[in-house]
Amino acid sequence: MSSTSCLAPLAPRLPCARVRLPPPSAAAERPSLRFKPRGAAPTKGWRLVHLSCFRQEQDVSTTSDDGTGFKYNEQAEISGDPDLEEDGRSPNTDDQNYVNGDWFVRAQKIKENLQETIFRFWNGRWAVPWTGQTIAQVMFLWIATFWLVGSWIVPFLAHAAGFSKETLTHRGQALYSLVTDITEGLAGIAILHQCLGRFRPLPPGWFEFKLKGRWHWDVALGCLLFPLVNLLSHINISLVHMSSGPVAGVSSVEQSIVARDPVAMALYAVVVTVCAPIWEEIVFRGFLLPSLTRYMPLPWSILLSAAAFALAHFNVQRVLPLIFLGVVMGGVFARSRNLLASMVLHSLWNGFVFLDLMK
Repeated sequence: MSSTSCLAPLAPRLPCARVRLPPPSAAAERPSLRFKPRGAAPTKGWRLVHLSCFRQEQDVSTTSDDGTGFKYNEQAEISGDPDLEEDGRSPNTDDQNYVNGDWFVRAQKIKENLQETIFRFWNGRWAVPWTGQTIAQVMFLWIATFWLVGSWIVPFLAHAAGFSKETLTHRGQALYSLVTDITEGLAGIAILHQCLGRFRPLPPGWFEFKLKGRWHWDVALGCLLFPLVNLLSHINISLVHMSSGPVAGVSSVEQSIVARDPVAMALYAVVVTVCAPIWEEIVFRGFLLPSLTRYMPLPWSILLSAAAFALAHFNVQRVLPLIFLGVVMGGVFARSRNLLASMVLHSLWNGFVFLDLMK
């Protein structure tokens, strides 16, 4: 017996015919997510089968590039609870999972935005072309000039003209304070102009005044903190013994308000709500705060400039509220990069104090 006689005869090969089947409907291409009533007829679907070209070949699933090899057949419905979907899950569970997932995604997005905001705020810096030597020089000359003009130069000129502040009326004292404040402010700007002259043109972002933008909202938010500043003022006064003598700083304003002279009060209002905010914001927020970002992060620059702002008032009974107020105004300026925003906030606070003194 030959070796080939042990083999079973091969099945005759049949020609494979291509059959073009109708395309499935849209409903058959995707599983239905609607509830199906009990006893409903089985739905029809598409199943991938293999058309064998041999009689004895087993059926093996395969795919076809041109759509052949798909056979339309009856698809049995999933047994079990008819209220469940085809994957066995309740639609209420899917809806709840979707809602939970949606809230989770939103929370993650809020967290990422908050982290990005904190990172940008912490690393926010100005391009500072000068060094710490120039910073110290400007601040020293500004404080010295402020003291010389207010305590020596203007009083000396007034004495040379034949009068002194103490002999003036309430209106004269108010006008005297206005002239002194304007002279001090112009002297401070002259110092800045002279010390920073060799660095001109300055990099973008320095001493900017912008009417456009959303800085109004930052100012409104800062105004909401005024009651806290006032509370710190009362706490500071209770911690530091109140002396019976005249208080340095704005004591002349406080002592002259009792006259209730409308002209004098208007002049003092210009001093505290216009002149003082302009000069002080240019120096402490316009120059000192951005300059400090060369050596430290922005939050520390805001705090240090606020401390310098408080100490420059030479009044230990207002150190705490002035530091906090300086932090608020520094934050508003750092966020808006607009000196007009911190000036307006400063002016509103001084106006609030002035109206409180008039009660």
